[in-house]
Amino acid sequence: MSTSALRPSVLFVCVHNAGRSQMAAAFLASYAGDRIEVRSAGSAPADAVNPAVVTAMRELGIDISAETPKILTVEAVQASDVVITMGCGDTCPVFPGKRYLDWQLDDPAGQGVEAVRPIRDEIQTRIRALISEVAPG
Repeated sequence: MSTSALRPSVLFVCVHNAGRSQMAAAFLASYAGDRIEVRSAGSAPADAVNPAVVTAMRELGIDISAETPKILTVEAVQASDVVITMGCGDTCPVFPGKRYLDWQLDDPAGQGVEAVRPIRDEIQTRIRALISEVAPG
């Protein structure tokens, strides 16, 4: 294991300007530390963030309007034991023997806050399940 005998290091790779990725990255950032890192396979300025996504996340006390995850590097993938990808297609490098988890959701980009809330809630539930699966405790 890269960082701890208790649980593996987890790299979450998202596309920053996709609404679902923004929300998932924001949830995972709250778990960030030496075992979980969020990186982006593509970035966008803060003003490109879907306002409905920002509003839906603020209701949970998370402000993503100015957050831009670090850009993905090969070294970051190599240093992680588990790589969770969302909306990245072929952007994320794949290495033999490494554990990858891919997950897709409808992208709320361009939708109003009422459409975003259920997706936000689904992401919150899925993040908790993923964390308990790949990084228990």
